Amino acid sequence: MLKIPAIDIIDGKVVRLSKGEYNSIVSYSKTPLEQAKIYDVLGFEWLHMVDLSGSKDGKINTQKIIEEIKNKTNLKIEFGGGIRTKKDVVELNKFGVDGIIIGSLSIIDKKEFESIFTEVIPDKIIIASDVLDYQIRIKGWTENSNVNLFDHIEYCNKLGIDNYLCTDIAVDGMLTGPNYNLYKSILAKYPKIKLTASGGVSSIHDIIKLAELPIRGVVIGKAIYENKINLEELAKLAV
Repeated sequence: MLKIPAIDIIDGKVVRLSKGEYNSIVSYSKTPLEQAKIYDVLGFEWLHMVDLSGSKDGKINTQKIIEEIKNKTNLKIEFGGGIRTKKDVVELNKFGVDGIIIGSLSIIDKKEFESIFTEVIPDKIIIASDVLDYQIRIKGWTENSNVNLFDHIEYCNKLGIDNYLCTDIAVDGMLTGPNYNLYKSILAKYPKIKLTASGGVSSIHDIIKLAELPIRGVVIGKAIYENKINLEELAKLAV
């Protein structure tokens, strides 16, 4: 199971939110590149990057940061936030982004979303579903799409996409533990997808418990920045 450290960015700074609330911003002192270099030195393979300003405003603001991290580390980057057009996806693909995380676009503009696959293969796409009670929230979690999680996976599966990231908003940034039942229910219905869990991780114990499920990986954010998890221990953890 991949252990994927997260960097969330607002105005060029590393930040964390609680339950996706933009009025709960906590900023951290290191720049995104400084933080990424720490993960790189410790041997992490993937970095999860989210442009939170982009998620809310619908415009990517972090191209230079992505480029810096790609050029100065060996990390693979999965990136999301502010991706609203096919052009955004094609440009991120040209930047060398390894996993392009799409959330709102796949729900609010299906014609534009489906046009992506004329230029980018489905394997490069990770569908992000940020959910409250199995309902997907969009635009930086500020709006309820009224789309059911399972209906959306069904739709994306038919397009050849098998990589999914699911965040339970109710526990994200709360350090209360992941919603294991959510991931079990997804895998029970779609056992062949590559599922990454996100939200709520508070300890190494949470990660070991998640590794009992057949999931691709887990995104770890606030627990790192609040020193609830020792990074060296996390990097060496064999799960």
